Amino acid sequence: MSQANTPQQEAAEPRRRNAMLLFGAVLLFAAAAWWVYWEAYARFYESTDNAYVNGNVVQITPQVAGTVIAVNAQDTQQVKAGQVLVQLDPSDAQVALQQAVADLAQTLRQTSTLYNNNDQAAATVEARQTDLAKAQDDLQRRQVAGDAVSNEELDHAREAVKSAEEALAVARAQLAANHSLTGQGTVSDHPNVAQATARLHSARLNLQRMTITAPVDGYVAQRTVQIGQRVAPGSALMSVVPLDQVWVDANFTEKRLESVRIGQSVLLGSDYYGDSVHYHGSVAGFSPGTGGAFALLPAQNATGNWIKVVQRLPVRIALDPKELAEHPLRIGLSMQASIDLRDQAGSALDGPAAAQPPTDTPATNERKPDAASPAAAAQPAGAPRLVARKRNGASGSQYLVQVCSYKTRDEAEAGRARLSQLGLEPSIEQATLKENATWYRLRIGPPVSMAEAQELLRQLAIKGYQGILVRGEAK
Repeated sequence: MSQANTPQQEAAEPRRRNAMLLFGAVLLFAAAAWWVYWEAYARFYESTDNAYVNGNVVQITPQVAGTVIAVNAQDTQQVKAGQVLVQLDPSDAQVALQQAVADLAQTLRQTSTLYNNNDQAAATVEARQTDLAKAQDDLQRRQVAGDAVSNEELDHAREAVKSAEEALAVARAQLAANHSLTGQGTVSDHPNVAQATARLHSARLNLQRMTITAPVDGYVAQRTVQIGQRVAPGSALMSVVPLDQVWVDANFTEKRLESVRIGQSVLLGSDYYGDSVHYHGSVAGFSPGTGGAFALLPAQNATGNWIKVVQRLPVRIALDPKELAEHPLRIGLSMQASIDLRDQAGSALDGPAAAQPPTDTPATNERKPDAASPAAAAQPAGAPRLVARKRNGASGSQYLVQVCSYKTRDEAEAGRARLSQLGLEPSIEQATLKENATWYRLRIGPPVSMAEAQELLRQLAIKGYQGILVRGEAK
C-alpha cells in the first residue's frame, strides 16, 4: 500500500516546496515593505488612542450668602458672558445699603462739627489773647503811675494778667486737641468719613453680588442650585464650559516621548465624528508629572513588593479654532493623536510665558495680547508665538527667529502684515507635513547670534509676542 502511494508523494513534494517558497517570499516582501514604511514614514510619527478632550470648567459660586429667588439657566443651555444665571434675594442687601448711606450722612455731620469746633477754638484763642493784652496794658499803666496807684490795685492787675495767661493756655490746649481729631485734611479725608464710605461701597458691592452672571461664553453643566435654596459663599451652583477653548491631553508612554517637542504638528481624529473629520493641532506642552504622580493615591514605590509599571505623561495638544468651530468637541471625548516628529526645533520644556488670561493657546501657537499692551492696536486676537531656530554655519552657531505654522497662506500673509507693522520684515516659508498637508511659516532673518536672537525675542515679548529660544538643528 505504501509502495503504491510513493509516486503520489513524490508528485506532491514539488508543490509543497513551491508553496513554502511562495510563503517565504511573501513574508520577506512584507518585512521589506514594513522596513521601507518604517524608514520613510512611520518612524517620524508617534500615535496613541489614549487621548481625551479636556477644557476649562468654570465653576459658578456666590460671593455672598443669600436665598435663591430665580435660576435662569439649565443644563446644556448656551450662555453668554454677562448673562444673569442666578438671582439672590436682594432685600437684606438693600437694607444694609440704606443703613450704610445713613451712617455716612451721620459721620459727615459729626466730622463737620469737629471742623467747626476748630474755628470756634481758634476764635476763643484770639479772644484770650486780646484779654491778656488788655490785662498787660492795665498792669503797665499802673506800674508807670508809681505812688498814684496803691499796692492793692497793682496786685489786682498782676492777678488779672496771670488769669489771662492761664485762660490763653487753656484755649490753646483745646485748639490743639481739636486739631488732633481733625488733622490737616478736609472733611472727606477724615478717617471716620473714609471708613463710612468704605462700608457704603461694601454694601453696594454686596447688593450687586446678589446677581450672579456668567463670566465666559459657554454651556451650562452640573447645575445643582434650586429656587428657595439658601446658599453660602463659595458653594457650587453650576458650571460653565467654554467649548471654544478645549484642548486634547494625549497620554503617551514614557519611552515614546524622546523625540516629541513643543510646536510639532499633530493630526487628530475623534470617535465622535469618525474617520470623516480630522483636526490639526500642535504640541502645546507637557505635564510636569505623570498621571500616577498626581493621582489621589500616588504609588508607594519604596515598598518591598514593588512592581515596575510603565508610566504615561500627558501631552497637551492645542487645536485649530476654526476646525473646532466647525466640529465642536465635548470634554471627555476619546481622540486619536499622531505627532509629526520631523520638526525638532522646539524644546521639551516650555520657557517662561508672559502674563496672559487663563485661555488656551490655539493650534497656530498664537495667543491674545493684553489689551493694555502697545501691540494690541496693531494685532488682532491671536499673536504669533516666535521660536529661535539654530543652524550651524561657517561662522558658528546662528539662530533664525521664526513663527510657528499657519494652516493657509492667507493666515501667513496676515501674520506677516502684523509683524511688518512692528518694523520687521518676515519672509514666508512653505512646509509639507503628514498626508501632504501644506503649512506656512514666517521667518525673520537674516541669521543672528544667540545674544541677538534673545534680544529680538525680548523686544517682541515687550510688544505682546511670546517667544522662546530653542536649541537644535534646523532642517
